[in-house]
Amino acid sequence: MGLQARRSASQSPGAPGPRRGVLQLLPLLLLLLLLLLLRPGACGAAAPGGAEAPTLYLWKTGPWGRCMGDECGPGGIQTRAVWCAHVEGWTTLHTNCKQAERPSNQQNCFKVCDWHKELYDWRLGPWNQCQPVISKSLEKPPECIKGEEGIQVREITCIQKEKDIPAEDIICEYFEPKPLLEQACLIPCQQDCIVSEFSAWSECSKTCGSGLQHRTRHVVAPPQFGGSGCPNLTEFQVCQSSPCEDEESMYSLHVGPWSSCSMPHSRQVRQARRRGKNKEREKDRGKGVKDPEARELIKKKRNRNRQNRQENKYWDIQIGYQTREVMCTNKTGKAVDLSFCQQEKLPMAFQSCVITKECQVSEWSEWSPCSKTCHDMTSPRGTRVRTRIIRQFPIGSEKECPELEEKEPCVSQGDAVAPCATYGWRTTEWAECRVDPLLSQQDKRRGNQTALCGGGVQTREVYCVQANENLLSHLNTHKDKEASKPVDLKSCTGPVPNTTQLCHIPCPIECEVSPWSAWGPCTYENCNDQQGKKGFKLRKRRITNEPTGGSGGTGNCPHLLEAIPCEEPSCYEWKAVRLGDCEPDNGKECGPGTQVQEVVCINSDGEEVDRQLCRDAIFPIPVACYAPCPKDCVLSTWSAWSSCSHTCSGKTTEGKQIRARSILAYAGDEGGAHCPNSSALQEVRSCNEHPCTVYHWQTGPWGQCIEDTSVSSFNTTTTWNGEASCSVGMQTRKVICVRVNVGQVGPKKCPESLRPETVRPCLLPCRKDCIVTPYSDWTSCPNSCKEGDSGVRKQSRHRVIIQQPANGGRDCTDPLYEEKVCEAPQVCQSYRWKTHKWRRCQLVPWSVRQDSPGAQEGCGPGRQARAITCRKQDGGQAGIHECLWYAGPVPALTQACQIPCQDDCQFTSWSKFSSCNGDCGAVRTRKRTIVGKSKKKEKCKNSHLYPLIETQYCPCDKYNAQPVGNWSDCILPEGKVEVLLGVKTQGDTKECGQGYRYQAMACYDQNGRLVETSRCNSHGYIEEACIIPCPSDCKLSEWSNWSRCSKSCGSGVKVRSKWLREKPYNGGRPCPKLDHVNQAQVYEVVPCHSDCNQYIWVTEPWSICKVTFVNMRDNCGEGVQTRKVRCMQNTADGPSDHVEDYLCDPEEMPLGSRECKLPCPEDCVISEWSPWTRCTLPCSQSSFRQRSADPIRQPADEGRACPNAVEKEPCNLNKNCFHYDYNVTDWSTCQLSEKAVCGNGIKTRMLDCVRSDGKSVDLKYCEELGLEKTWQMNTSCMVECPVNCQLSDWSPWSECSQTCGLTGKMIRRRTVTQPFQGDGRPCPALMEQSKPCPVKPCYQWQYGQWSLCQVQDAQCGEGTRTRNISCVVSDGSTDDFNKVVDEEFCTDIEPIIDGNKKMVLEETCTKPCPGDCYLKDWSSWSLCQLTCVNGEDLGFGGIQVRSRAVIIQELENQHLCPEQMLETKSCNDGQCYEYKWMASAWKGSSRTVWCQRSDGINVTGGCLVVRQPDADRSCNPPCSQPHSYCSEMRTCSCEEGYTEVMSSNGTLEQCTLIPVVVIPTVEDKRGDVKTSRAVHPTQSSSNPTGRGRTWFLQPFGPDGRLKTWVYGVAAGAFVLLIFIVSMIYLACKKPKKPQRRQNNRLKPLTLAYDGDADM
Repeated sequence: MGLQARRSASQSPGAPGPRRGVLQLLPLLLLLLLLLLLRPGACGAAAPGGAEAPTLYLWKTGPWGRCMGDECGPGGIQTRAVWCAHVEGWTTLHTNCKQAERPSNQQNCFKVCDWHKELYDWRLGPWNQCQPVISKSLEKPPECIKGEEGIQVREITCIQKEKDIPAEDIICEYFEPKPLLEQACLIPCQQDCIVSEFSAWSECSKTCGSGLQHRTRHVVAPPQFGGSGCPNLTEFQVCQSSPCEDEESMYSLHVGPWSSCSMPHSRQVRQARRRGKNKEREKDRGKGVKDPEARELIKKKRNRNRQNRQENKYWDIQIGYQTREVMCTNKTGKAVDLSFCQQEKLPMAFQSCVITKECQVSEWSEWSPCSKTCHDMTSPRGTRVRTRIIRQFPIGSEKECPELEEKEPCVSQGDAVAPCATYGWRTTEWAECRVDPLLSQQDKRRGNQTALCGGGVQTREVYCVQANENLLSHLNTHKDKEASKPVDLKSCTGPVPNTTQLCHIPCPIECEVSPWSAWGPCTYENCNDQQGKKGFKLRKRRITNEPTGGSGGTGNCPHLLEAIPCEEPSCYEWKAVRLGDCEPDNGKECGPGTQVQEVVCINSDGEEVDRQLCRDAIFPIPVACYAPCPKDCVLSTWSAWSSCSHTCSGKTTEGKQIRARSILAYAGDEGGAHCPNSSALQEVRSCNEHPCTVYHWQTGPWGQCIEDTSVSSFNTTTTWNGEASCSVGMQTRKVICVRVNVGQVGPKKCPESLRPETVRPCLLPCRKDCIVTPYSDWTSCPNSCKEGDSGVRKQSRHRVIIQQPANGGRDCTDPLYEEKVCEAPQVCQSYRWKTHKWRRCQLVPWSVRQDSPGAQEGCGPGRQARAITCRKQDGGQAGIHECLWYAGPVPALTQACQIPCQDDCQFTSWSKFSSCNGDCGAVRTRKRTIVGKSKKKEKCKNSHLYPLIETQYCPCDKYNAQPVGNWSDCILPEGKVEVLLGVKTQGDTKECGQGYRYQAMACYDQNGRLVETSRCNSHGYIEEACIIPCPSDCKLSEWSNWSRCSKSCGSGVKVRSKWLREKPYNGGRPCPKLDHVNQAQVYEVVPCHSDCNQYIWVTEPWSICKVTFVNMRDNCGEGVQTRKVRCMQNTADGPSDHVEDYLCDPEEMPLGSRECKLPCPEDCVISEWSPWTRCTLPCSQSSFRQRSADPIRQPADEGRACPNAVEKEPCNLNKNCFHYDYNVTDWSTCQLSEKAVCGNGIKTRMLDCVRSDGKSVDLKYCEELGLEKTWQMNTSCMVECPVNCQLSDWSPWSECSQTCGLTGKMIRRRTVTQPFQGDGRPCPALMEQSKPCPVKPCYQWQYGQWSLCQVQDAQCGEGTRTRNISCVVSDGSTDDFNKVVDEEFCTDIEPIIDGNKKMVLEETCTKPCPGDCYLKDWSSWSLCQLTCVNGEDLGFGGIQVRSRAVIIQELENQHLCPEQMLETKSCNDGQCYEYKWMASAWKGSSRTVWCQRSDGINVTGGCLVVRQPDADRSCNPPCSQPHSYCSEMRTCSCEEGYTEVMSSNGTLEQCTLIPVVVIPTVEDKRGDVKTSRAVHPTQSSSNPTGRGRTWFLQPFGPDGRLKTWVYGVAAGAFVLLIFIVSMIYLACKKPKKPQRRQNNRLKPLTLAYDGDADM
């Protein structure tokens, strides 16, 4: 009981306490349940033998490896790692895991190979619809701006292409990663339907009584992306006209649509046939033909007709009939009896027609073989084709025939498929290097091109060959004479190898020789063979710079040896080195004695040799001398012999040498030896006594290398001086003996042993034969035939020289180009349609039409057919498909016909128009006549109904020509330019001069229509001469002469320059970088070396000491002595000519006078001082130098003793002691040979010996010290070549850009084949030229306007509307409207209008009956509009729309109206449009608000409703209080002069008058006060002019708040108050004493620079 009560309490909803207890127990219950489940055997599986251990070890697997196998495809195997691991992750033994559960470690797989790439591919499914992202779609913004982000998915599968079956993804992934499965997308904002403004109201539907008028609008943009639909496109309103006088017709005759065309019943057909046969029999009987010839003719005709019927098998023409319903309807559209519609002639209810037949085609043929029969990785796919033919053409069907040809890509497969031919560029050998293309216009070397060297340009030809791996590169080894044959250049792709390159012709180095040595002694020609008494004196010079180039070797050097015949030659002689001291005879201390000469043996070259060799030479004898005794006269030693005054002796010249000595001390009076006469103080001797006849060997240039047959073993290829050669030859030269200034003499005059060689071996370079490629294939003959092309067709082939002959190789004699006439081309076949006779007219069966009133059995309207066949131009039969391709549109197969009834009028056909006589305004006519019984009928004679004559105005031929368009570029006359030596050099191509420019001429007739230009007797152009200015290169002067070397001793620089004569213009070669100072000079600076011994000071001996303090008795004392000092040119033979003193170094000039002491007779006399000894290096004051003098005469007893004859002085740096070091100059500019323009040159620098005081001295000073020379004196350098821009020839003129019209252009282009380099002529900007095409009129077919819908003999229902086509002409421009011309101008133009071949000139239409509700015609297509945000396309493509509005004629028929219609299509050339609200100015409390598109069209829809501006601003509740009005804020305000009194809820209660502040004005002299109340600002003031005004201030605004100006006035007053206080404070404050400013006068003066250059 208690349990029950507790449970019930727990279940009762009003007991919260126990329920909370159960909830607290819930987790405990769940835990208990979990333990029960986890207990072993809980799920019914009792634990065998107690509790089973939990699984601690698991199998783990790695990823599958690559698919391996021997064969490609599904037979591969892939493996993976399998291991046993503890649940915590560490690896353990396999035995710990259950073996039964072990996963497999290998599986079968598909092994992918490279060739599978052709078989498998990813198939990409279409993207599905864009779905919104769920997370973002929950939080939609209130206003859609761009759209909603979404996601779209697609299916991607790997497929086997051939079978189109799915395969594993891994196969496709092997070649290409799997494409993306999903992508982000955009769901654009909803776009509501947008419609245009309404049109104007139509006229009233009725001319009298009550009617309807309507206005319509069309759809501008359709609803998209879930936008709202379109509003009604039509609006109606009732309109009243004047009341109707006649009763309105209530009924209308209505015709229905024609039924489908059907065949007559078979019985009727049979009857018709039978009737036809009976008639034929009657005819045959009537004729009674017995004549066999006539029978044969009839038989042939029947056969031909049968054949024609067979020919027409492609068109199964069956003529049937069709009917329509004719009924009478009332205003509500209900049918009533025909009798209500009173009309004489009822519409036809039947007509003949052609049974519609659909197109029938055959089955597809088999696929053709693949167009690609070879294997090629770059473009592996070919195409294959299958076709089908038309079995039967469509008749009366709207459907076109299906496609007759189908193509698909294919791949050639199989082992037998050969790789495709690949093509590659080949080049010929480079042609010889040419320098002349680099010369500027003014260069004088242009005429002599053979002597040029240095940088040049060489060219080669490029051709295309079929690449073949087995063929060795014929450019590397020219042994394969069979190079690949050239093919069409278009076959080769890839970059074209360059055809020009810079090259270098080594410049010959001129031979440089040293100066001549001094003449040597008279020596034997050959010292080993001393014969006779004849000898030679020789002088030599050596080669200082070996020549290269030219004829090679030393052949270009001048002679290095000159000889003078002499007598008494000797090979060795003694040479005195120095004289010994004077030894007095007989051992005395003074007096006469001898001096012994110290000698060495020298050879003829002046070199010291063994003394034994001079045993035959005369030994120098001792020289007599005198050692002065005391009081004797003392003389100095003899000076050295001067240089010989002449190098040789002749009749007028004789060589002399002089030496002198001077008096050092006079003799005493008593007993001393006196001084000799002055003549005895000088000696003269002859020198260079040999005659002035100098001989030398002169060599001619080496001759050509001639093969030496004696050396046969040396026939293998070898290299000598780096050039390959194939055999040894011999070279000879002429050697003659020449006497200087005379000419050739006998060879005996020259020393035979020194004769140069006349023969030497040489290496013959290898012969190079001409190598040409094989001929290319013959060019193909044109296979298509062109009408009217009677020219001779030719085909050609060519080959290319890839190696020019050289060194006597075989010449290129074979022709490089061959052509032959093509075989006779096929005659152009043209085809034409042949139309056969019209068959008889087939009427609608009588059984169908017998009930219609007025019908007669054998006559009336019908339809007839005819056969057409295809014929060749010569009349031969051809397949129907030939005519479909070539013969134009198919002629009509059926036509309406009439079998005249008795009542019908019959006429002949119209004649041709009469000819025009050419006068303007004349007419031409055509006629017809009435035939048969019609002549008697009156109605047929009515010329208004049935005219018998038609007239037409003749064309009026008046034409005028006028120029159109712009002038063309200036075009040079085309023609080949003669090219020098077969290579086009820069500047040869005619790029300038007189050309012509063209302007197109258009010809118009008197109606302003464009006609052929030939009508105006014009060839289509105005031609005008024009000039293309020739480029003129920068012109510089020739080089000036080199300046003198800047230093007379050591290394300096020498300069030469060019001056700017003329700047470049018209794209000529630019000037080199000019000197920065005057912008008008180009300098070249090179180092130079002046020999320090070139000019030397030469001194004569000192004169006798002239005593200034005269003691005549003793003739001794202090004095001055002088000597002559002259500057002389130094030569190998010694100083020769006296030159100006400035050429010698002034610092080195010896003294010309000095103080001296003349010893008295009894005094000691000493010699001249010896030279100072050299200071030891390095210079130091601790080291000394000294000089000494020897006593010559001892003093007498009473005389002055000899002094210490040694002087010493310390070595002072840069005074008497110098250090020497080498110095290297800067590099020169890059120097080229005189014959070079650019290329490799040499930079040189000089080595100088510099003294420590900075003076350059002779190099010997540094050489004597043995200083190290590590510098390189020469280095190679490059001068950039001035390569002019080279252009290709102009391409042929392109086709005209327009086939007709005024704006067509022809273009030709050229390309840069060699860009300009360095200071070359830059490329011109004009790389393209255009000229106008001859003007051609644009003829085309054009539809006329549709006629109104015509319903024959009825008021409404289904009728027809027609239009015609006309031939129109225009000038091709957009603003020229088409003008109609005669149709004959369009005969050659395919009849296509708007891209459609099918001409539609008649179509069915519906004419609504009075009271019908119907759809208006389609509006024109709207502009193409894109889906955009902020003017940016979202990529959904463009869309166009058109619509049909509903028109109601009777209000009671509204329920019968069809729905309005809308049609859209996608388009490409769309634009972004924006829609904005527009508003007019307010008129009172309202204004007009509308939506406008960005192109100015007013629309409904498109603008956001939430942003629509207000159109109404009236106040609610209205402003009824006096003096109140409704403000722009849509609140009630008071007029000016009144202030608002507001209620507690914020509404206006009343307007209270503001008290007036009166301001008296100047004019109020009497103190009158005029008051003025505030009025509404729009009301005019009644204040009289010319009197004072009264102002009132209203501080409060209409809203009861203070106005802004009040705050402004308050702020101004506050600022004024602060200013007054500040002024008072400053005025009362005591001033401080100013500090005295110092140096007021020294205030700096600052000049403001105002940019004037004179400041």
